[in-house]
Amino acid sequence: MKRQKINILIVTSVLALLALSAIQGYLIYNTYQLKKDVFIKETKKAVSSIDNTKEMDSLAELWYNSLTENLVAYKKENYLKKEVITRFKPLTDSLNAAFKNYYAKEINKVSLGYDLKYKKTIQSIVLFDNDDRDTIFSRQAGHDFFLFGENFPDEEGTMISKARWFTEHDYEDNDTSNGEGFKATLNIEIRTQDTINVIGWKRIIIRQMASLFMFSVILLLFVVVLFFYSIKILIKQKRIVDVRNDFINNITHELKTPLATLAIVSKSLRNKKIQDSAVSFSNSLDILDRQNNRLHKLIDQVMNNTLGSEEIILSKEKVQDDQYFTEVIEDFKLSVENDEIAFNYELELKKVALTIDKFLFTTALFNIMENAVKYGREKKEIHLKTERKENAYQILIRDNGIGIPEKEQHKIFEKFYRVTTGNVHEVKGLGLGLFYANQVVRAHHGSIILESVPNIGTTFIITIPIL
Repeated sequence: MKRQKINILIVTSVLALLALSAIQGYLIYNTYQLKKDVFIKETKKAVSSIDNTKEMDSLAELWYNSLTENLVAYKKENYLKKEVITRFKPLTDSLNAAFKNYYAKEINKVSLGYDLKYKKTIQSIVLFDNDDRDTIFSRQAGHDFFLFGENFPDEEGTMISKARWFTEHDYEDNDTSNGEGFKATLNIEIRTQDTINVIGWKRIIIRQMASLFMFSVILLLFVVVLFFYSIKILIKQKRIVDVRNDFINNITHELKTPLATLAIVSKSLRNKKIQDSAVSFSNSLDILDRQNNRLHKLIDQVMNNTLGSEEIILSKEKVQDDQYFTEVIEDFKLSVENDEIAFNYELELKKVALTIDKFLFTTALFNIMENAVKYGREKKEIHLKTERKENAYQILIRDNGIGIPEKEQHKIFEKFYRVTTGNVHEVKGLGLGLFYANQVVRAHHGSIILESVPNIGTTFIITIPIL
């Protein structure tokens, strides 16, 4: 249930982090849009002041008069509708060179700090005669009619203004019936549009937002790192609590047996028959002594086997490797004589003098081999091999036990840690044996590595220096 709660907490935290990232991204995008609007607005303001000058009015008057003359010719049926535009084009092309020179000079005076392109286009030309509309040109029928500036695609630019010109132009029309002329009025509507294209405007806005963007990224990374660190600490604390609870349960189980025996024996000693029988009384005292010694050993195991390598005080002495390991093997065989174990060993042929704390190192080796017995199969096999490797001495202990899953192997030397099957320990213990063995080897400036395959076996390789 607790594991499920932690999973729910982690999932909820991840979703909250994703939501926070999405909100931050949305706010940055909104800021980008606001910056863009302000940037375009400032550019429009600067450009509009250039458009409202005498020079620009003069150019407008020239192209407007030329267009009006073409419209009059069309009305008199001297031009076709499409000729109104084609005959008008050469004039605008000739005026455009003067327009661009003037525009470039005025832009330099404004000192925008960035390059831009400008163009003026005609959107539509319509003639009105009472309620009749005669469309000479319309943007809907094709592209804009380019007047001045630099002709770039509309999708690359931003519209800054639209204008609608509506004028009445008087002209003399010829009456075809009698050849006499008469005055006529030409009602003209012209719609124009001014568009700008700021070169690299996205880069400019992003540069303006650089500090905000960097701060947001750093803040997001900090939150992500803090999040994962918190989750890591949470999982670690959960594992420490599980290990602590497991240790308490195991030590409680280990202590219950001798304490229960002591209680029974203590109660039996109050029995008059036991007190009158010297043999029974002596047997009871022997049981008390054995259980008392067992309790002392359990307490000593907890006190001594939890020491770190830097806290262990070594009493080193010189030992011959062949003699030492022969004694270790024989002593271990006696300690497990009730178990059916096939014990094989290969000792280094050449004698090597080792400098070790004999008692502590022997305890470490016993812990590893006892582990092989605990987690062994029905037909247990233990193989011990020693070998000199230049200035180091290697001890290999291999068994044919149930093995250790790969995901558990990096935790095997941790204090109180014990490999589990599901949520239940199949073998009772305190989880200190391999931790203690590792600390003793490290205190000898050596190393211990693990190789294990589930359902095949485990190999411990101990390497210590030859002094």
